[in-house]
Amino acid sequence: MASMLFLFTSCSSKKAIINKPIVFDETRKQLSLEYLYNRYGLEQENPTIIPKMIVLHWTVIPTFEKTFEAFNKSTLANWRPDINTVSGLNVSSQFLIDQDGTIYQLLPETIMARHVIGLNHCAIGIENVGGTDDLPLTKAQLKSNVWLVTYLKSIYDIDYLIGHYEYTNFVGHELWLEKDDGYRTEKTDPGVDFMQKVRKRTQELNFKPIPKYNIK
Repeated sequence: MASMLFLFTSCSSKKAIINKPIVFDETRKQLSLEYLYNRYGLEQENPTIIPKMIVLHWTVIPTFEKTFEAFNKSTLANWRPDINTVSGLNVSSQFLIDQDGTIYQLLPETIMARHVIGLNHCAIGIENVGGTDDLPLTKAQLKSNVWLVTYLKSIYDIDYLIGHYEYTNFVGHELWLEKDDGYRTEKTDPGVDFMQKVRKRTQELNFKPIPKYNIK
């Protein structure tokens, strides 16, 4: 099925977002609803979210194709033994940015994706292909992250922009809903340097400072 191309204008610049949806069948819908209820105590008819946060990631997978393959199935593969006992819902994000800066939309912004513990109910995820020493994130990805963050902020009432490695700072915050105090994974993405560059280039958007609860 051919991807559909959408053009948006933001800050006087034009950028393309390619619609490349991952599977969202009845299985994924039900697993998402179960996740919302079991992890967060939220009982909903549809797995929708009200975005209040953007979380930046890296995939540590070398290609867009392999990353898409990893996210596409509804159920979690055995390659994530650290989290598959928590839920069978596969990991994903709403957006994926390739090394050349191409932006792909995998899910609607207001559909829950599993990408950050405790905050999936309110977070839009942006994944970036790469993130290893051999395949660091690129200038093109930096530029696309800045554009996409700006675009999303112009549409939604988003309060926070964080790197995945900063998610535990929200433990104890009103947005934090994870019920299991023992369910945490250590993260380093998308790297401190990359995150600082994105923040510097989006400082005019006046995101709220990250809280310093960090209760583990």
